[in-house]
Amino acid sequence: MRIILFLLCLMVPLSSLAQDAPADTAPITVASGPTDAQVEARITDILARLSDTREVTVAVEGSVVTLAGEAANTEAAERAVGIAERVDGVVAVQDDIVRTLDVTDNVTPLVDRSAELTTQFVRALPLIAAALFALVAIFLLGRFLASRTGVIRRMAGNPFLAELIATAIRIAFVMIGIIVALNILGATALVGTVLGGAGIIGIALGFGVRDTVENYIASLLLSIRQPFRAQDHVVIDGQEGIVVRLNTRATILMTLDGNHLRIPNAKVFKADILNYTTNPERRFKFRIGVDSADDPVAAIAVGAEIMADLDFILDDPGPMGTIVEIGDSSILIDFFAWIDQRETGFGTARSQAIRDVKAVLEERGFSLPEPLYRVRVDGPAALGSSSSDEASDHTTETRPRDGKAARALHAVLNTDADLTIVERVAEERQGTQQNDTGTGPDLLSDTAPKE
Repeated sequence: MRIILFLLCLMVPLSSLAQDAPADTAPITVASGPTDAQVEARITDILARLSDTREVTVAVEGSVVTLAGEAANTEAAERAVGIAERVDGVVAVQDDIVRTLDVTDNVTPLVDRSAELTTQFVRALPLIAAALFALVAIFLLGRFLASRTGVIRRMAGNPFLAELIATAIRIAFVMIGIIVALNILGATALVGTVLGGAGIIGIALGFGVRDTVENYIASLLLSIRQPFRAQDHVVIDGQEGIVVRLNTRATILMTLDGNHLRIPNAKVFKADILNYTTNPERRFKFRIGVDSADDPVAAIAVGAEIMADLDFILDDPGPMGTIVEIGDSSILIDFFAWIDQRETGFGTARSQAIRDVKAVLEERGFSLPEPLYRVRVDGPAALGSSSSDEASDHTTETRPRDGKAARALHAVLNTDADLTIVERVAEERQGTQQNDTGTGPDLLSDTAPKE
């Protein structure tokens, strides 16, 4: 009984809520669309105004449009269908148009269009002439400014940078001329397309020729920094030689053997460069061992004294020596001395110093240790006539002529700077300046500031 009363109490408020709620089945009123006759009249009027769809007929029933009649080609028929589909009140379009493919109907519009384009071109001739005149005038102005090489070089202070600036001026004025000409012709939309296309092409080319661009930029930076001059004796990334030239692609060296060495500028820019010519004073060293029983300090004093007496050794800084290592049977000493590379050959001076120091040390009683070997002979030693024959053969030698012997002795004792490679480089540079070899301009300048 209590459950029935509880259910009755719940039904009373629910019934009141149901009476207050809006009815979901109430009709929705909308504005009525165009009638079939209005749709047919509208489509017929549009198609009649177009030359290629005038023969198309229109019938509308239940908002479904049926197109019939004739059209010259598929393009005209599809155009009529597209127009009908965009008219308000159309649910579907039935295409019953016959494509006649008539020659006259298809050729006549083309002829009319060509004649119209010809008429428009003739009318636009004065405007085209004005655009061409502006383009040529701006191009000639840029070429004139770029040809002022003297002013540009004074401003840039570098021949390669001056050439780069001149090229940039010419390209900039060509682009300005094209933009101005397109604006005169009214093709402003084409300007953005040209610039966007140029940017995309530039990015693609940049990725494609990345190594070439890197070389070109390295050439520019090297020509500005000038880490070396022509005819400088340098070591670049372990490669030693005399600088011949620096062009837009590579640095050309002549090795000490007389061979040409080409190093890409991108590699030169990143490499460690050792320049022997920048500082004409250069130090050489050599190592001599004396017996462990000898006094190493006295040996150093003797060696320094002997080198100080040599004419090609500089007095400031003077020669010296240091003890490097004490071995089982010898004491190793490093001797140091300075020379002027402009007057003295590095290798020949070092060779002469070694000979003199060794000879004087031996004269003054210093022992130069030699390696000791223990030889074990199994069986009787064969001491026959063959050894004596060999000895006699070795004692027989052909002596050179007096003139050759004198020249050889002079070459051994001569310590003057060897300028053979330097002279060859100078001759080659002079020949390159006189003849166009196609290697590009030399970017090295004696007047530019050196790094």
